[in-house]
Amino acid sequence: MGLIQYPKAWEYQTEIHQQLILEKRSGNVKNPSPHVLIFCEHPHVFTLGKSGDEAHLKVSEDLLSEMNAEFFKINRGGDITYHGPGQLVVYPIFDLDRLQTDVHWYIRSLEEVIIRTLAHFGLQGERVNEYTGVWVGANSASARKICAIGVHLSRWVSLHGLAFNVNTNLNYFNHIVPCGINDSSKSVTSLEKELGKKVLMENVKEILLKQFVDVFGLELMDTSNETELNVN
Repeated sequence: MGLIQYPKAWEYQTEIHQQLILEKRSGNVKNPSPHVLIFCEHPHVFTLGKSGDEAHLKVSEDLLSEMNAEFFKINRGGDITYHGPGQLVVYPIFDLDRLQTDVHWYIRSLEEVIIRTLAHFGLQGERVNEYTGVWVGANSASARKICAIGVHLSRWVSLHGLAFNVNTNLNYFNHIVPCGINDSSKSVTSLEKELGKKVLMENVKEILLKQFVDVFGLELMDTSNETELNVN
């Protein structure tokens, strides 16, 4: 969807999410709508999950306006994070009844998609036991988070997703306590920072899409207007 205002993307994915839920309630299991995977970027915005602490936003409303940034409280899990240009945001709207009804498996699978994508760029993505998301140098004295994950599930249909720092301006993370992790040994990084050069976003999308297909056991469905996902 390219660069899109956060509320518009939220509204769009919610409509698809509700459609899948309505189909399940109606008993339409023979010809269900396909899973949908949305790729986009957002203008500068901070979002706070339902279990987050608003004090983790370290700037006032007036300063937000000066920064040309917005702030929203949303219904995903997790704490506060930042979205902005150069960050690839991915919203999988998947019916886990057709995949696997296991939240832990779903989160680990999202992490695996990023870990495999990083491997294409010669980077080792890792997990940190007490936190969701994907890290670089997870077991070092300077663990760096490169992808945040926050999801919401209703009737096993997923909403929200992951934010992968590709060519992201990391300075914006200085205005929050990223993901509520107040630990000086942990920071935020990007693909650009780790590689020392900008990365073509379209290449990242192509690699990431292939990893979604492989990790979740999906097949692509091409239509005239969009590419959708369906289970094999």
